[in-house]
Formats: sequence, structure tokens, C-alpha cells
Amino acid sequence: MTTTLSPAPPTTRSSRRWIALGVLALAQFLVVLDASIVNIALPVLGQQLGMSTAALAWVVTAYVLAFGSLLLLGGRLADRYGHRRVFLIGTAGFAAASALAGLSVGPEMLLAARALQGASAALLAPAALALLTHLFPAPRDRAKALGVWGGVAGIGSAAGALLGGVLTAGLGWQSVFFVNVPVAVLVLVAVPLLITRDVAAARVRLDLPGAASITAALLAAVAAASAIELLGLLHPLVWGLAAVAVALGVVFVAVERRAADPLVPLGVFRNRSLTDGNIVMVLIGAAMVALFFALSVYMQAVLHYDALTTGLTQLPLAGALVIVAGLVPAAIARIGTRRALASSLVLLAGGLIWLAAAPPSADFVVHLLGPTLLIGVGMGGAFVTATQLSVHGVEGGEAGLAGGLVNTSQQVGGALGLAVLAAVATTRTEALTASGVAEADALTGGFSWLFLGAAGLSVVGALVTLRGRRAGDDL
Repeated sequence: MTTTLSPAPPTTRSSRRWIALGVLALAQFLVVLDASIVNIALPVLGQQLGMSTAALAWVVTAYVLAFGSLLLLGGRLADRYGHRRVFLIGTAGFAAASALAGLSVGPEMLLAARALQGASAALLAPAALALLTHLFPAPRDRAKALGVWGGVAGIGSAAGALLGGVLTAGLGWQSVFFVNVPVAVLVLVAVPLLITRDVAAARVRLDLPGAASITAALLAAVAAASAIELLGLLHPLVWGLAAVAVALGVVFVAVERRAADPLVPLGVFRNRSLTDGNIVMVLIGAAMVALFFALSVYMQAVLHYDALTTGLTQLPLAGALVIVAGLVPAAIARIGTRRALASSLVLLAGGLIWLAAAPPSADFVVHLLGPTLLIGVGMGGAFVTATQLSVHGVEGGEAGLAGGLVNTSQQVGGALGLAVLAAVATTRTEALTASGVAEADALTGGFSWLFLGAAGLSVVGALVTLRGRRAGDDL
């Protein structure tokens, strides 16, 4: 499938592309935001709907499970039926699911709505990235567009705590869901005016066995990661789900080798840029999700900030991320994508190591402002360049697949990273508590290990990036 713009003079067509990018980025912002905005609303939500702590975890998990497990299928459906069409279907579903979530009168209704939100996001996100690659075929313009895209994704992650606190305090927990509806409606109105219908390519048969096996494998993998948070790393259910995920992954590879029109043509991984970009995106997602979780808990449980203050303290990080994301295209043109990505990951690791040294009585300006700014710089550069690497050299007919892969990498990485690094932090905190250390000191010690673990993941990502250059890829 390819996507074109309505006929117009060159200057109008160019400006329309950038307006279209803004609309697509707005939809992507909602998708990323919704994974985190609900966190601060959970206590109030649970009290009003009569949900236990364990049940509240599923308000987040239901979204992540559906989103992460269906992304590859969503990307291939976009390639099969049209990127614009699938994007609009996903956006409409996301708006409807958000309204249902806000109207929920019981736990069952809310969890079903959250799963529908995640499934709709799995259609929307890869289709949106595919539309971007079609709108900006020239490398220079695409680099700039991906700079905007990466910045928006980072802002969505950082803004969740702030907006969740403001909306919950001012308008109630329902508002964190209702806020999506008018924005989604704006996107639904604007996109058909800015982007013409998809031009149909040759019809291919949808690989249903491949879709079923990879969706089930990803579902089991994300479920295993989520179970670690609730049950611990050594629980039999965790290992059982992990074994199921591996077995289904093997089945998927076997199916794809024999399929006439595979869901994921395995030859796509011969594209070293795509492969390395997705490996790095797994690592970035793992570090980022664990970081924002730990920062939120550290600031509230150790430093005793309220929800709104906690959100406000993340504004410098988000601001640095936005500024750097806009500068990344120039850096790519000057030193290349891989060098820019490796440099960003090293800066991210440095910021995380610096943050790990923060004491239990940290002053924000003295101990936290510097490392969070450095993290914002590194994260802004890493998001943009890793996305650029992931879609480099991808043909138009596989743009949706590439979008699904990079989003899947980020989501699965986030789920795994949060589960594993949170388990590391909990183990360290429990050990310190058992030795008689004060609660604040024990929590801080646990989070220090989490930040150091996230820094280690960033360093591994930098090594993967530079490996490609040594192998002869001078991107």
C-alpha cells in the first residue's frame, strides 16, 4: 500500500504534509500517554469502583497486553487493507473505548474498555508510522519528521504523571479517559482532509496461522512479565507463561518459513538497520518504562511529593527531550544515524548512573535536576535515531510491518524491563530492610539498583549500535 496527498501546488503539498504529521503525532501522543496517565488515578478509581490492589494492576495490564500482543498483526493489516483506512479504524476504536472506560460503572466494564483501547492502539500506531514514511520519502525530511515523532512519544511518556494528577484532582478519574475523545475526533476529521485514500497494491492472503501464533506468543510474553510484578520472578506461573511464549515463538517461525504470504517475512531481518534498531528499541523501552515508574514512586514514597508536584518535576526532562528531538536530524546529517544513536545512549546511561546516586533526602535542584535533564537529552536522541534506524531501507509494502515491529519492540521491552528491574529493586529493598536499614534508605537503595540496571541496558544498546558500523554499515 502507498499513500499520496491530494493534488496541490508544491508549497501547499509540502505544508500539508507537515500539518498531517502533526495530526498523526497527536494520535501517537494519545497512545503513549494512555499507558501512563491512568497510574495516578488508580487509587481514586479503585475506591469508587471497589477494586482491590491486585485488580487495579489489571487496569494497566489489560491495555499493555492487548497493545503489545496485537501490534504485529495491526501493522500487517495496515499493509494489507491500507494504512490510512486502518489508522482511522484504530482511532475510532480508541475514541469509543476511551468513552466506555470513562463511563464504566464496574471493574469488568473498565477492564474490557482498556483491552479495547489497547487493541485499537495496535491498529493505530503502526499505521501512523507507515503513513509518516510515505509522507516523507526524502531522507532529510524523514529525519526531521521522525524527530517530531520521537519527541512526541517521549513527551507522552513523561506527561502521563503530570496530566493524570491535574485531571484526577480537578475533574475526577473519568477525565483521564474522556480527554482522549475530543482529540481522537479531531484526528478523525483532519486526516481524511489531509491524506487521500490508500492506493491498493496487489492483494495478498492474510497469514492467519502466523497471526494467531505470534499474537499468542506476545500475549504470553507480556503476561509473564506482568506476572513477575504480582507474583515474583521465581513463581511457577511466570516460568510457565515464559515457556509457552518461547514454544509459540518457535511455532511462529516454523509457520512463517512455510507460508506463501507470511505475516512477517523472515527475510526482513536481513536488513541490519531494521534488526539493530528493534533490538535497541527493546532496550530503550525497558529502561524508559522502569525509569518513569521508579521516579514516580521515589518522589512520592521517599521524598513525599504529592501527585501534581511529582508530575511537575518531570517537565525539565520532557522539555530537554523535545528540544533535542528537534536537533537530532542535524546531528544525523553530520555524524550519521548510528553514531548519533550510540552517543544518545551513552548520555542516557550517564544520566541514569548520576540519578542512582541521589540520597533519600534529595533536593530536586541539587540532586535530581541535572540527571533528569541529561536523561531527557539522551532519551530524546535515542528515540528518534532508533526509530530512524528501524525503518531505514524498508519498502513501501512493508512500512506497516516495520511500524508494528518497532512499536512491538518498545512495548514488549517496556513490559519486560519494568518487571525485571522492579523485581531487582524490590529484592534490594527487602534485603536492606531485613538488615535494619530505615524504610526511606531501603527504598532509595532499591531504586538505585533499578537506575543502574537501566543504565546497563543503555550501554548494551550503544554496543549493538556500534556493532553495525564495525560490520560495514556506515548509516
